Amino acid sequence: MITATGLELRAGARVLIESATFRIAKGDRIGLVGRNGAGKTTLTKVLAGEGQPAAGTVTRGSTVGYLPQDPRTGDLDVLARDRILAARGLDAVIRKMREDEQRMSGGKGATREKAMRRYERMETEFLTKGGYAAEAEAATIAASLGLPDRVLGQPLHTLSGGQRRRVELARILFSDSEILLLDEPTNHLDADSVVWLRDYLKTYHGGFVVISHDEQLVETVVNKVFYLDANRARIDAYNMGWKLYLAQREADEKRRRRERANAEKKAAALNAQADKMRAKATKATAAQNMARRAERLLSGLDEQRQADKVARLRFPDPAPCGKTPLTAEGLSKSYGSLEVFTDVDLAVDKGSRVVILGLNGAGKTTLLRLLAGVEKPDTGGVTPGHGLKLGYYAQEHETLDPDRSVLENMASAAPDMDAVEMRKVLGSFLFSGDDVEKPARVLSGGEKTRLALATLVVSSANVLLLDEPTNNLDPASREEILGALRTFTGAVVLVTHDEGAVDALEPERIILLPDGVEDLWNADYADLVALA
Repeated sequence: MITATGLELRAGARVLIESATFRIAKGDRIGLVGRNGAGKTTLTKVLAGEGQPAAGTVTRGSTVGYLPQDPRTGDLDVLARDRILAARGLDAVIRKMREDEQRMSGGKGATREKAMRRYERMETEFLTKGGYAAEAEAATIAASLGLPDRVLGQPLHTLSGGQRRRVELARILFSDSEILLLDEPTNHLDADSVVWLRDYLKTYHGGFVVISHDEQLVETVVNKVFYLDANRARIDAYNMGWKLYLAQREADEKRRRRERANAEKKAAALNAQADKMRAKATKATAAQNMARRAERLLSGLDEQRQADKVARLRFPDPAPCGKTPLTAEGLSKSYGSLEVFTDVDLAVDKGSRVVILGLNGAGKTTLLRLLAGVEKPDTGGVTPGHGLKLGYYAQEHETLDPDRSVLENMASAAPDMDAVEMRKVLGSFLFSGDDVEKPARVLSGGEKTRLALATLVVSSANVLLLDEPTNNLDPASREEILGALRTFTGAVVLVTHDEGAVDALEPERIILLPDGVEDLWNADYADLVALA
C-alpha cells in the first residue's frame, strides 16, 4: 500500500497539486489522467520515492516497481536478459553460478571443493528466488513484449530506443512488485504487445497506477480514475471505471455550472436589494447582512474547471531549397556483430512525404539518426542538397540538452531570435513565467515533447525527420501535431506507430526496413503501421 497525506507538489513557484490525500492498495487499478504538464509524471516520481513533495508525506508499505517515461537503463554493456533478471536479483546469482562451474571444471583439489560448496549455496539461493521457472517467466514476458531470445542475448547499447524501453517494462513486470507505477507503458509497443499488456494488467495480482494516452488501455484495465486538474491544482478521485468516469465528470461539470449560475443569480438579487437599502440609514445593517449573505453564497461554490490549455503548433514555413534537398545512398549500419540494415537508398524531394516502416528493431530510428547526422553509417553516405535545413525530432529527446534551461534550449535552436520572441513562442507551447528557466531534465515526457517541437517551429526547416512525434501527448496536443503535419509544405520523413499521424501526413512513399525496399504508399501498408 502507498499512502499520501496532505501532499503538495510544485514545479518551481507553480503549484501542481495541493493538499492531496489518498491511498493505493492491492486491487486498485488507477488511471492517472490530466493534460500535459498537470503533474502526472511528478506525482509518480514522488510516489516511487524518486522525488520529494513540497509538503505532506508519502508512506510505502509495499514493494514498488516504477517505469518512468525516460527509463534509466543502467550499464549499457549489460545483456538485455540480465537487465530483466536483475529485478529479482537473479542475474548476480546466475553469474556466480557460471563462475563456479568454470572453477569446478578447471580447478583441482581445494579450489574445486570450494567452488562446489559455493555453487551449492548459489543454487539454493537461485531456487529460492524462483529458479528456472522464474527464468522462463522472464522470457515469456519479454517475448510477449516483442523481445525474442535473440534480442535478450544482446548488450543494451546495441538495442534501439524502443527495444530498451520494452526491456525496462519487462523488468518492472517481472519484478513482481506489489504496486506498479507505469508512466506511458505502451510507448514503443506494437499492436500485439499492447493487447498482451492490457490482458496482463487486467489480472495483475497487486495494485497499479498507470499514466497512458491509450484510451483503450485505460478503458480496459482501470477500476478507479485520479484526475489531476491543472487549473484547480487538485486531484479528483473517481471510484469507478473509465466510461463511468467520463459520464460522471461531465455530470459534475454540469452540476457545478448550474449551481454557480443559481448562486450568482441569487447573489446578484441580494446585492441589488442591499444597494437599495443602503440609501436609508435605518436599513444599513440589514443591507450589510444581505451583502454578506451574497458573499457566502459565492464563496461556498466549487471552483469552476477552466478549459485545459493546449499548445498551439504550426510547423515553420520551409526555407527555399533545391529539387532534392536530401539524398542517402548505400547506407549500412551494424552494432558489433548485429547487422541492423544494409544498402539502403533514399532521395527526399522538396515537399515529399515518406513513412519508414519496419518491425521494432528493424532500424527505423537508426536510419533517421543517420539522415540527421547524429550517427555515421558504416558504409554509404548522406548528401545534403542545395538549401537543406534539417529539423530532427528524436523519440528519446536527445536533441535537448538536459542541463540547459527551456529558454537556453530554444536559444540554441534559434540563435538569431531575441528573448522576447522566444518567450512568445514558448508561451504558445504552454511554457510561461518561471517555467522557461527550468532545466530540461526535470520536464515530464509531454513537456519535453512540447519543447522539442517548439525548437522545430523556429528552425525554418525544409526537411523534417520525425521519430514518434505523438508519443507522450494528450489527445488535444496530439490533434495539434496532426493538424500541423497536414498543413506543412516542406518534406517529412516520419517514423510512427500512430495510424492517425500517417493519415494526417498522407504519404507518397514508404521505405520498408531492414531490406530498404521503396514503394509507393497504398492502403495495404496502413495495417503495418500499428504492427511496426
